[in-house]
Amino acid sequence: MTDSSDQSRPDWLEIAISADAIIHDALSDFLVETLGCGGVVIEESPAPGLKAYLPGDTDPEALRRTLDLRLARLREIFPETGPSQVSLRTIQDPDWRVAWRTHFRAEQVTPGLLVVPSWEPVPSDPQGRILLMDPGPAFGTGQHASTRLCLQALEDLAPEGSWDLLDVGTGSGILAIYGVMLGASPVAAMDIDEEALRWAEWNIALNGLEGTIRLSTDPLPAWDASFSVVTANLILDVIRDLLPCFPRVVRPGGLLVLSGLLTDQVEGVTRDLERQGFTLSDTRVQGEWACILARARPVTRKEEAAP
Repeated sequence: MTDSSDQSRPDWLEIAISADAIIHDALSDFLVETLGCGGVVIEESPAPGLKAYLPGDTDPEALRRTLDLRLARLREIFPETGPSQVSLRTIQDPDWRVAWRTHFRAEQVTPGLLVVPSWEPVPSDPQGRILLMDPGPAFGTGQHASTRLCLQALEDLAPEGSWDLLDVGTGSGILAIYGVMLGASPVAAMDIDEEALRWAEWNIALNGLEGTIRLSTDPLPAWDASFSVVTANLILDVIRDLLPCFPRVVRPGGLLVLSGLLTDQVEGVTRDLERQGFTLSDTRVQGEWACILARARPVTRKEEAAP
């Protein structure tokens, strides 16, 4: 006997890709932005890979050809990666919004920060600050190396006294939230993805920080305000597009924290930053991922004296 409730449950096409971690961000962006997947689950164990879902009426053969072409292109861009494998299967009613939760546990992501999923109890003996997180489809739980590098940079370099923060491409809002915890005020966070901002707003409320972070979908070229610290955990192509904006939004002498970069991309981005008036302060590395810390050129006495 068939459960009649199953007849109303929609079929979905599950995309499972076994791929080198280096291309996860680029592949995730392609699955969401180009193919229209509602979200992506990134798995790092037992083997690195991704899962995503499309409606069950999607043509699997056409989808496989599209994925094979994209993976071949990524192999050209990242020749050091190994071959990727794609498997497709039809399943009923996956809830990717909760499926990824099996891969997200409470974790000490920096010496001073414990990130705890909102559905788990807070440990009885936490170390440092506690940040509650329910990222949904938005990027940023503290598990990815690029996010860890940014969180650690904020923790180490948060200025004494008053300082403010802009988080570019905020995703789950984790960097902006930690900025508030470290004393930044005011804090602004922007993302052109309205769904990401909805989750960021939810996470801000989870941590009892309503009203402390201004959320905006305004693209960075539209921003006129400047900040003492600007974070941008993005991908190379987006960072390059936004480079001309950074001298305007980072206050003279202020700090720019850039991540989402691979180690072999650092040299080129550093040169571009220097042409924009920034000075390299430090480069931090975790695995194949890197975080650039750069200072905006301070105002000279002559410039201060100019009318």
